[in-house]
Amino acid sequence: MLILDEMQSRGHEALTLLHHAPSGLRAALAIHSTVLGPAIAGVRLREQDEGLAVRGALALSESLTLKAALAGLNYGGGACVLMMPEAGVEDPHAREALFRALGRQVQPLASRVVLTEDIGVTPADIAFVAQETPSTLGMNTDTSAVTGYGVYRGMKAAARYALGSESMRGVRVAILGVGAVGRTLATHLHREGARLTIADERADKAQALADDLEGVTVTGPQDLLDTPCDILAPCGYGHSIRSQDVSRLQCRLIAGGEHHPLSRQGEAAVKEAGIVYMPDYAINAAGLIAAATGVDAGQAAERVYQTVGRITATAEQYAKAPHVVARRMAERRIDLIGSLGRA
Repeated sequence: MLILDEMQSRGHEALTLLHHAPSGLRAALAIHSTVLGPAIAGVRLREQDEGLAVRGALALSESLTLKAALAGLNYGGGACVLMMPEAGVEDPHAREALFRALGRQVQPLASRVVLTEDIGVTPADIAFVAQETPSTLGMNTDTSAVTGYGVYRGMKAAARYALGSESMRGVRVAILGVGAVGRTLATHLHREGARLTIADERADKAQALADDLEGVTVTGPQDLLDTPCDILAPCGYGHSIRSQDVSRLQCRLIAGGEHHPLSRQGEAAVKEAGIVYMPDYAINAAGLIAAATGVDAGQAAERVYQTVGRITATAEQYAKAPHVVARRMAERRIDLIGSLGRA
C-alpha cells in the first residue's frame, strides 16, 4: 500500500514487476507519464534488493518525465531497474539472454515505453533488447560521454548565475562518483583548469582517474561532503546528498549528472542554506537528447546550455530558486501539450 501511495503522490501511471527465471531477469518497470508521448525508460543494472529497485524506478521515471519535457522532447518518463542475477552476467550468452528476455517482457508495452541505456547498461545490451522489441533508443549513441559533456556545458551556464562567471579556471569542483559520466565531466573540467577533488565508493576508480589527470585530489565519499568547494557535482546512483547532510556542505552550487541527488526535503534544505541547485533533469539531458533526436554531442550539449540559461534568467527575473523554476517549466509544458488532447 505504501508503494501505491507513493505512486499516487508522484503521479505515476504504472508499475510492473518483470520476471523470467531461466535468464535471471528480475526488474521493476515504472511508467511515470505518457502525456507527451511514450515513456523513455532508462535501463539500469545493479546489485540491489527488490525494494530499492522499485523505489529507484519510481524516482528515476519521474526525473525522466521532467527531463524530456524540459528538453522539448515528445516523450514521457519511465525507468527499468534490473536486479543483478545471482549468477552474474560475465558470460556473454547470459547477458544476451537477460536483455533479450527483457525485450520480450516489454514487447506488449511497446506503444507506451521505449528503453534506452543507463547505469550498468551498454548500447550492445540495448541492441539485444531491440532483437525482441522495436521500442529502443541509444544503440548508436555513447550516451554517457554525451551526458558528461552536457553536464560540463550546463555547469558553466549555472556557474554564470551562481558564481558570476562561467569560466572554470581555478574553480574548485568536488565530483562525487567517477563512473562514465563523472569521468567525462572531470576530464573537461581539468582541461579548462578547474581544481578537482573526487571521490567514489570504488576507491580504485577514483585513484585511477587521479593518476590520469594531474593535480586531482582523491578523498572518501563522506569526506567529500565536508570539502570546501565552489561547485559540488554529484554523479552517483541517486540520493547522494541526504537532507541531514546539507548543513555540512561548503559549496555555492550543486550541479552534476546524478538523477535525483536530493529529495524534495533536501531541495528545501539547500534553498534554505543559500546553495543554488541546478536539478539533474535540467543539466544531464544531453545523452537523452542525442539518443532521441540523432544530433551530435556538441548540439545536444548546447541545448542543455541554453536550457540552463533560460532557467537561470527566469530565476533571476522572478527571484525564484532555479530548481523551482526548472520544475515549473517542465510541468507547464506537460500541462500545455497535454491539454491539446483534451480540447
